[in-house]
Amino acid sequence: MSTPTKLQALELIHRLKREPSEHKGNAGKVLLIGGAPGMSGALMLAGSAALHLGAGWTILEMLDPTAAHALPEQAELMVRLASFNPQEQLAATTPDLIAIGPGLGFSALARDWLSTVLSYPKVPLVIDADALNLIADTPQFLDLLKQRNQAFPGTSVLTPHPGEAAHLLNTSAASVQEDRIAALSNLVKLTNSIVVLKGQHTLIASPTNAAVQCDQGNPGMAVGGMGDVLTGSIAAIAAQGIRHNINLWEASCIGVQLHATAADSLVAQQVGPIGLTPTEVIFEMRSLLNKLL
Repeated sequence: MSTPTKLQALELIHRLKREPSEHKGNAGKVLLIGGAPGMSGALMLAGSAALHLGAGWTILEMLDPTAAHALPEQAELMVRLASFNPQEQLAATTPDLIAIGPGLGFSALARDWLSTVLSYPKVPLVIDADALNLIADTPQFLDLLKQRNQAFPGTSVLTPHPGEAAHLLNTSAASVQEDRIAALSNLVKLTNSIVVLKGQHTLIASPTNAAVQCDQGNPGMAVGGMGDVLTGSIAAIAAQGIRHNINLWEASCIGVQLHATAADSLVAQQVGPIGLTPTEVIFEMRSLLNKLL
């Protein structure tokens, strides 16, 4: 894989501008799956990002029974207990986009949901966190992902950090970091997916798109939940993009650059880098997006 070019995706944001007659259906129905016991916050952060970045509906399929209830501080999120019949739930929900992984865990129910999602046709998928680790550990899940990408090219994006990338490639995080371009190339070949390799100077590539590199970002982003926000952001942009001429590759590029640019904007305002929170980044992303319409 050749030297990556500079990521310049913010110029695409104007396509998200809404006509006066648009309704929530035009903005897309996003289904986010995860939030196992002890990790419900990951799914809530992804949901908050999806909501504030413009998804028409944001539905959280929460695996933690104690957290599967309406959130008074974020009543717009539709939170429900993850069904024990994922096929039936997906058929009833008819999502425009599915994101799976934040706080998903490794339970039998998590595996059932991932298997069902990987078998669900056509809609864009954002795959992160524990969903990536389950794919790394389970050859049949990797096969399902590759089969889906063959049938519906360009409809899945994986967003690993170096540790998750190493797990998928059966190597070490140190090896990934030593040659991030090679790791990115190997991930694309392994999964036939769009891949976002997170870290300093996040890299993005796909089977049909050469590598690009995000020059924005700062070490204040090194905090739990920041990746969950990226997942929800890509999901929201891609869901709106279905009716606004933005495909999953473009949505992934916009999400990565907007996320990093928002973090830099906050640091420039002396919010961080130390102590910068994912929630602050969500609101700054919303502000920047609307300025760029």
